[in-house]
Amino acid sequence: MTRAILRYVEHRITRHPGTAVTFEAECLSCDWKAEPSEDGAAVDLECMRHTGRTGHQSFRRVCTSLALVVRVE
Repeated sequence: MTRAILRYVEHRITRHPGTAVTFEAECLSCDWKAEPSEDGAAVDLECMRHTGRTGHQSFRRVCTSLALVVRVE
């Protein structure tokens, strides 16, 4: 039996079906963190409310998703 090794097979990466992107944010001036959410606008509003209460203007925002790599047919 002969086996072929395919070294140049094309792949693509997509978001895993049935999963959503999760948005998070944290203040760079203190330990405050927004509640993670699938709604990015809700996280942005939490950041703006935090700015209104504290005057802190810098945030680290993170978008997390589950990826799936598949062979291109």
